[in-house]
Amino acid sequence: MKITVCSLDCPDSCSLIIDEDQSGNIRVAGNPDHPITRGFTCAKIKEHVRRLRSPHRITSPLLRAGEKWNPIEWDEALQLCAEKIQRYRDEPSSILHIHGDGAKGVLKCADNLFFGRLGSSRTAGSLCDTAGIAACIADFGSLDSNDITDILHAKGIVNWGKDLSRSSIHVASLVQKVHKRGCNVITISPGGDGNGPFSDYHIRIRPGTDRFLAAAVVRLFIERNTIRGDILERTHNWEAFRHLITKRSINEFSSMCQVSLEDLERLYNLYAGPGPVATLYGWGLQRYHHGGENVRFINALALISGNIGRSGGGSYYNISSLRNFNLDWTYDSVMPGRRSFLLPIIGRSILEAVEPTVKMLWVNGSNIVNQAPDSQTIRKAFHSAEFTVVVDAFMTDTASLADIILPSTLILEQEDIVGSFLHDYVHYAAPVIDPPRRARDDFWILTELGKRLDPPIVMPVAEGCLKASMNSSYLENSFEELKDKRFFKARRPSVVYEGLRFDHPDALYRFPADLHDELQPPSDYPLRLLSLLRRDAIHSQIVPEKQGRLPKVWIAPDSSMFETVDPAKDVFLVSPLGRLQVQVEILSGLHPETAIYRRGDWIKFNGGVNQLIEAQLTDMGNGSPYYSQFVRLEN
Repeated sequence: MKITVCSLDCPDSCSLIIDEDQSGNIRVAGNPDHPITRGFTCAKIKEHVRRLRSPHRITSPLLRAGEKWNPIEWDEALQLCAEKIQRYRDEPSSILHIHGDGAKGVLKCADNLFFGRLGSSRTAGSLCDTAGIAACIADFGSLDSNDITDILHAKGIVNWGKDLSRSSIHVASLVQKVHKRGCNVITISPGGDGNGPFSDYHIRIRPGTDRFLAAAVVRLFIERNTIRGDILERTHNWEAFRHLITKRSINEFSSMCQVSLEDLERLYNLYAGPGPVATLYGWGLQRYHHGGENVRFINALALISGNIGRSGGGSYYNISSLRNFNLDWTYDSVMPGRRSFLLPIIGRSILEAVEPTVKMLWVNGSNIVNQAPDSQTIRKAFHSAEFTVVVDAFMTDTASLADIILPSTLILEQEDIVGSFLHDYVHYAAPVIDPPRRARDDFWILTELGKRLDPPIVMPVAEGCLKASMNSSYLENSFEELKDKRFFKARRPSVVYEGLRFDHPDALYRFPADLHDELQPPSDYPLRLLSLLRRDAIHSQIVPEKQGRLPKVWIAPDSSMFETVDPAKDVFLVSPLGRLQVQVEILSGLHPETAIYRRGDWIKFNGGVNQLIEAQLTDMGNGSPYYSQFVRLEN
């Protein structure tokens, strides 16, 4: 039995017990001694074990030869990569490094050190959560939340769109536990989630309009004069915000979000009650053009109802998984003024780049072609580069476009230190499974590559980086103690913003200054496309042997599409960017303007919904507004 941690791009960061028998069969279980994991884990890590032994795994460096791939030795592969970098090094910004979160950990930051010293171009923004992060920082002055276990003190929970059946099962367990004690739980979503067992009541909302529902409830607080004066004294711009809210009537807000006045009252009564009321965010709220506004208005409701800075209350968006570590070592000798490319519009940005153009791409930890919007433009951008290196373990949609593929080790095969974006436990990621003999981790690859450059880029020793990362005011234990104990908790307060003191210079809360109307669907594309997460896989980390069937799309039984589409015939999901053949299924309770697609399947296996999604930016944080894409179904 060995103890390690799951470092998938998942908030729970489960402590794991790994058993491997003499035949090589691997059993994964949650660590019962971990206060968050508590002995159970999700299907995603169990599916990841399938990836470790998949017959499709790349186990040798591969060099493209036309349409074929030839296995080569590591020395040849690294020498070729070094020669290409050397060729472009006089103009380092012609090299673009694309880093993803295929796995979490402090050593995964070493590529930022390597390419920072090289002076290459880099990416900025995010494909996921930055609109909400920017919103929380704008409101509170920082990204923080109560300890997740403090939710056990809640008397009410409002879940704004978090699918507790597919995301963060340990949050789901906490909600279920407090729910059984009598906590009132309201879920707000367009439908299509598995929150029924975790909820007392479901408010169905028009997609993307959560800010109007929050604003309507704030207006009820204003009309009924039920906002405490001591709360308003801790805010910076209350009068302007009050004017913004009162410019529209309750009926206008209700119409915008398509929520009944009765449900508005139900939500008001929960927030206005004695509480405390905890506010949970799903990571879909920010995936709209006005995703930042969605989060900011919900934060405002949590504040004015008296549930910020309070045990059992709080606003739970996320925290940084690296916040408890010292990462100063990743900035050592990094060249200033590096060029950045925004991830949500990465394809267009590469093609439009001049002085210099992008000549070389290095991609690790990311299936960017599949995961970012407007996949076909990204494919064109990759074809425009002279040389592309992809570090991966599978022939993904991105790896298929490489000139050379370097085979990576995977989670459970790598040493690292891992945090969480849900809780404040830090973990030692012990390598507990032997990788394929010729697979290597990113740190080794960059260390060996740096030696072959002239002048060389000398990387630090991995253990030194791990020890340096532990030199943090939030951590009491050494790296050696962490290796021995496997996990411990960082020093953080269990309740944040107590006394309503926020992290802006004046310690005051900031309300949003604008409230924008939501986009209306074009007449020829009447459905809002929600590309939601899967139950058994993180993003596109799906083994090839489980792909190939037509993807499914779920629509409401009263969807307008049934007027023109026969589900018994071939059906296509269509946007202005293209079409994708799908199977149609009916989902009761879903908002009729919605189409649900479970994201992550690959283009090469008849999937890849991001081919249909336009590359744009959110209102804050340079995020990707995936859910602002409108589509239709047609035969």
